Amino acid sequence: MQRRQIIQWGAASLAAPAFLAQAQSFPSKPIKLVIAFPAGGPTDITMRSLADNASKILGQPVIVENKPGAGGTLPAQALQTAPADGYTVAQIPLGVFRLPYTTKINWDPVKDISYVLNVTGYAFGLVVPADSQLKTWTHFVAWAKANPGKLSYGSTGTMTSPHLTMELIAQKLGLELLHVPYKGSADLMQSILGGQIMAAADSTGFAPQVEAGKLRVLNTWGAERLAKFPDAPTLKELGLDLVQNSPFGIGAPKGTPAAVVKRLHDAFKQAMEQESYKTALARYDMVPMYMGTTAYQKFAQDTFAREKALVDKLGLAKPS
Repeated sequence: MQRRQIIQWGAASLAAPAFLAQAQSFPSKPIKLVIAFPAGGPTDITMRSLADNASKILGQPVIVENKPGAGGTLPAQALQTAPADGYTVAQIPLGVFRLPYTTKINWDPVKDISYVLNVTGYAFGLVVPADSQLKTWTHFVAWAKANPGKLSYGSTGTMTSPHLTMELIAQKLGLELLHVPYKGSADLMQSILGGQIMAAADSTGFAPQVEAGKLRVLNTWGAERLAKFPDAPTLKELGLDLVQNSPFGIGAPKGTPAAVVKRLHDAFKQAMEQESYKTALARYDMVPMYMGTTAYQKFAQDTFAREKALVDKLGLAKPS
């Protein structure tokens, strides 16, 4: 037993300098940041700003790769086969914590990701074309009740926060809506402006179309009204006890060395604090929403449990 312990201690002492050397030299090549939505949307634009800032701090390029689809869960899935060396990191949208309840997967969203930090969350709302007969939320609800299953709305994907929030609203109000999923905000905006759907639930990437007089905001989903849309009521003001801001952050593969995670954390936290990132967020009514590594890991655990309750409530869980 003593001989075995001596061998183990010896191996650990040899590994420690290598581990420290790896952390001290990190990064020595470009880092890939995989994000869950297409180019040109709010997530892409704000994360590219963050990546640019982090590149300067780390001394290596942080290259954004767009991997849309599957309700925003593809980047987290990509971490499951990436080397645990810190050179592949990914955006972790809230949909990741719902995945095991709706799809058969062989990995655990809490245990099989190294959580680095949370960076922000979305400002959401519901919009309709400016010339729509649905002038207010009251009109929306009345038309939906009079025409079950015919009021079509789009979201940025099945099982995303906009989709599940709309379904929860529909359940609370006894509405039957027709959901049409898209891969991202750009496709969604094209569809509503083209008349393919009657409404769109999305982050406030729709702001330019509202400001141009092409869309109208029926409600927003934060705790308070948005300064950009002061006339649009919150869900809480409309009698729905709901607030949705869908925090998201950055994760690395399971087993990424703690010192590498800390290096990533420190760089991205510093990148968050720069005015260029705050300005990019402000375009979409988003704000920095920092959680450190330990807090973000706890958030993942708590959210995983909370999202199960939501999926069960909506009857969307996969058959066991």
